[in-house]
Amino acid sequence: MSKESIRKSIIDLRANIARERELKKKDNQRIAGYVRSATTPASKARYRKDKIDVAARHDRNIETYKRRIESLQRDLKNCK
Repeated sequence: MSKESIRKSIIDLRANIARERELKKKDNQRIAGYVRSATTPASKARYRKDKIDVAARHDRNIETYKRRIESLQRDLKNCK
């Protein structure tokens, strides 16, 4: 890969991280609304578990993007 393509990939991955953080925030707000409007304790518990699972999925995606950026930065350093 050329230096420019690596730099472009890093920029794209940083944009993906920002997008993933926004999605995480929106999902947390949406699920928090479900928890507040739940009528039974069982449904509240299920929504709380869903909220934790969704947040963890977003966190894993963000970490994956960060690892890719680190890898590309090493590649960029080796190109010089």
